[in-house]
Amino acid sequence: MDIPPDVAEIRAEPPNSLDWNGSHTRKIKLTAPNINLSLDHSEGSLLSDDNLDTPDELDINVDDLDTPDDADSFDYAGQDDQPARGEAVQEDFESIQEYTAEGERADNRLWRTVVIGEQEQRIDMKVIEPYKKVISHGGYYCEGINAIIVFAACFLPDSSRPDYNYVMENLFLYVISTLELMVAEDYMVVYLNGATPRRKMPGLGWMKKCYQMIDRRLRKNLKSFIIVHPSWFIRTILALTRPFISSKFSSKIKYVSTLAELSELIPMEYVQIPETIVKLDEELRESESAKAGCLPNEPEMNNLEAEFEKKMGDNV
Repeated sequence: MDIPPDVAEIRAEPPNSLDWNGSHTRKIKLTAPNINLSLDHSEGSLLSDDNLDTPDELDINVDDLDTPDDADSFDYAGQDDQPARGEAVQEDFESIQEYTAEGERADNRLWRTVVIGEQEQRIDMKVIEPYKKVISHGGYYCEGINAIIVFAACFLPDSSRPDYNYVMENLFLYVISTLELMVAEDYMVVYLNGATPRRKMPGLGWMKKCYQMIDRRLRKNLKSFIIVHPSWFIRTILALTRPFISSKFSSKIKYVSTLAELSELIPMEYVQIPETIVKLDEELRESESAKAGCLPNEPEMNNLEAEFEKKMGDNV
């Protein structure tokens, strides 16, 4: 049977994995279907009616749609607002600072842990920072390491503070712990009472608590408690505390009216006296001098009065 030449060319060759003659396998070319990509409404195009048919349930009545009116309008933040919003984000980002190791060490310095009466206490150093001058070291007296501790009441906080009790509690712990660090052997306390208004004077409860919290060693080694420029208020407070303190402690209390008298008892080289107290002491000395200046004239005034009465009697 003879095979037409055209059919012989179309028929594909049988697969053969071995290329005996070294020739390549013939490739078959497939013809793609015709697709009409025109944008007109002709048959077969993408915009023809056959391709754009939609189901009846998807028909939309434009008249039934709700459209926004002026009341429903909203403001759109355009490009002009972008820089301002970007700056706000930048400021918020800059406000969040990284917590560095240096900042952590600074926070740790704001609190001090001390042991008082065999109990561990924490002191808020930040809240008492303005009042740390209330206690200072005034050097030594006699021979050895007998310390002079200066307590300036004028540096105490004002009782009108809303957190007064909290400040005084932390200040009390600071004073007691500092006293234990300053004192090695015998010591004396110089209490500067001058230039201290009534609202800054410590209360009876605070002073009683101080005395009770002082270690037995500190009570025993205290040799003198000198009060400079005593007022009637401090004298009354000390009189009220006598039932709570020992007679030995009461015998150590001394009153000094001027800084000159204080200098006769202790060396003043390293004693830090606040300027307000120095000014008060000068005013007190001037007033004392004025009073003393009038004393010699009193006999003369008495003689003049006697002579005047005698003359009046003679005239009668």
